[in-house]
Amino acid sequence: MSAPLPANEAERLSALAEYAILDTFPEQAYDDLTRLAAYICQTPIALVTLLDQDRQWFKSKIGMEPSETPRDQAFCAYAILEPTEVMVVSDATRDTRFGQNPLVTAEPHIRFYAGAPLVTPQGQALGTLCVIDRTPRELSADQLDMLRVLSRQVTAQLELRLSVEKMEQQILEQEQYTQQLLDYQQKIEDTLSQMEQQSLTDGLTGVSNRRAFQRQLDDEFNRARRHNTPLCLLMLDVDKFKAYNDSFGHPAGDFVLSAVAKLLREHCRTHDFVARYGGEEFAIILPATGREGALVLAERFRRGIHRAAWPHRSVTISVGGAMLTPEMASSEHLLGRADEALYQAKQTGRNRVCFVQADEVTPK
Repeated sequence: MSAPLPANEAERLSALAEYAILDTFPEQAYDDLTRLAAYICQTPIALVTLLDQDRQWFKSKIGMEPSETPRDQAFCAYAILEPTEVMVVSDATRDTRFGQNPLVTAEPHIRFYAGAPLVTPQGQALGTLCVIDRTPRELSADQLDMLRVLSRQVTAQLELRLSVEKMEQQILEQEQYTQQLLDYQQKIEDTLSQMEQQSLTDGLTGVSNRRAFQRQLDDEFNRARRHNTPLCLLMLDVDKFKAYNDSFGHPAGDFVLSAVAKLLREHCRTHDFVARYGGEEFAIILPATGREGALVLAERFRRGIHRAAWPHRSVTISVGGAMLTPEMASSEHLLGRADEALYQAKQTGRNRVCFVQADEVTPK
């Protein structure tokens, strides 16, 4: 004989689902309360039961092997119909509701049952804390009262579990929100960095532009002064570029500038700084590099471009270089001396390197 459904069955099942406790592993807190109920009531079987839609599931059990039974066999399905009362069945074989119940006629051969409903703060009865015996009997008033007390403690454990779950979820959501903010901030920083990088990069050649060059030159100038290390600067100009542009068109001229920038990057060292200074002019900062090393690199650049394969006619560069000296008060002074050397290289025939140190210009 199946028990009728409680009037609030839909709300009751929803509340049960919210606790997310069905089919969870055994927990000491519930097992302790079940054992205490069996001890107080002096029964071989005690259970914490939860009534799902079609089954009775045991969160904790003493003296029972199965983990669940069909709901239509559950004594607890009747107990939850009166949430404020402990349901007592003194002898199940004499109760018309349970006389033919398989749990009575076969294992575990229930005769005595007492179940205190597990009632949520909102009034839904989720299941029971029940004690069971294989012989007919009664409970004393004190035993019944203690069963009620213990059932409230089971409900308190359910509430505590739910509170912890909600708190953990809130923490996880807060962490997720924080991570989203960090990701958003990182995207902003990446965008700003990209914009900054774009503002420091020459759009045609892909090397640094004049603004980036001036910033880097100031930094290297100050570093060399602070640590008393050498610093050289090379200024390079594509020879007769205007004539090349006029003869073969601007796309061909743009190709030359891009190819020259690529060759300069290929021939320089990792810590050298290549920039397009303007028009057909490039600049290369050589940190921790003395005059002889700068001359070797300058000649490498000149030779690499001269020997490259070009589509219309050969392309060459003129190179002027300068080394930082004690009398130079600023990076502009170093830049001016390198520019003078470049002018000298162009005036003395192009496709050559001139290097200045102090007041001297040295052709090579």
